Amino acid sequence: MRKTTRQIHIGPVAVGGDAPCSVQSMCSTDTRDIGATLEQIRGLAGVGCEIVRCAVPDMDAAAALASVKAASPLPVVADIHFDYKLALKVLEGGIDALRLNPGNIGDTWKVQEVVKAAAERNVPIRIGVNAGSLEKELLEKYGHPTAEAMVESALGHIRILEDLKYQEIKISLKASDVMKTVTAYRLLSEKVDYPLHIGITEAGTLFSGTIKSSVGLGIMLADGIGDTLRVSLTGDPLDEVRVGYEILKSLGLRQRGVNFVSCPTCGRCQINLVKVAEDVERRLQGVDKRITVAVMGCAVNGPGEAREADVGIAGGKGEGLVFRHGEIVRKVPEDMLAEALLEEIQKL
Repeated sequence: MRKTTRQIHIGPVAVGGDAPCSVQSMCSTDTRDIGATLEQIRGLAGVGCEIVRCAVPDMDAAAALASVKAASPLPVVADIHFDYKLALKVLEGGIDALRLNPGNIGDTWKVQEVVKAAAERNVPIRIGVNAGSLEKELLEKYGHPTAEAMVESALGHIRILEDLKYQEIKISLKASDVMKTVTAYRLLSEKVDYPLHIGITEAGTLFSGTIKSSVGLGIMLADGIGDTLRVSLTGDPLDEVRVGYEILKSLGLRQRGVNFVSCPTCGRCQINLVKVAEDVERRLQGVDKRITVAVMGCAVNGPGEAREADVGIAGGKGEGLVFRHGEIVRKVPEDMLAEALLEEIQKL
């Protein structure tokens, strides 16, 4: 059971409380290129992304973000480091949330200016602690970026905002090490009731990053930790969203798109199941139906899995049976299996 946290809102998206764990990503475009950034955001929205973050490295990017925000189909979070003027600029431009660490903004009065402007607009602030950028004094105290050091850093940033009577906060504690990240979130979850943004940072490419993220996020979500997530991958941000939903789907926490089941194949398989399965999965990427589709290769588990699915195929020798709602509806040659399956899906 998920821990009940304080609820905040990123634009229209509720984060924390009884809201489902939301899926977000970050644009890889130059924020100053408004057209390219909006094109990517629209693509992210198309695969189910619910919140998007954009880097704000300078004042030109901060100014451009107002135009991005005005045309974005998703709530937009501004990623700010070091310069409080950037935060003030994006707040003026109507941004939905800030990602910044008040401790690296500088003098207290600068933080006060940002918090005052955020409070006037009811804009939440995400405190984002990364193992790779911990404060020098904490590294000296702990020797290296431990989970305990990450939590102490987060609590220090939280204290700055709480002293200013500001509680529209969510928090992240990210490292590339899976268990260090898990330990940090477990420790922090015991100490605060703010919503937690979970993720494994710098996880890697699509293959390795998906594995590390699935393990780390899976552990935390199973522990009841996590109100919103980002899967950090080196590659297309659309894949981050797809992987995020698959993680949530595997734990029964969210359902988006097709639940796809396929067998690993073995020596009993007498069709090119890999080709059929890849073809079907590729063509189902844009389908947002809450159905189970099974692509099975032989007579051992195939008929049973296909019958249990909404639509499925069970391979034979150069051909296969097509099932819909547990009933055999047709037998077709191997080269027509993918097409026949998709036709049955359209009938649902």
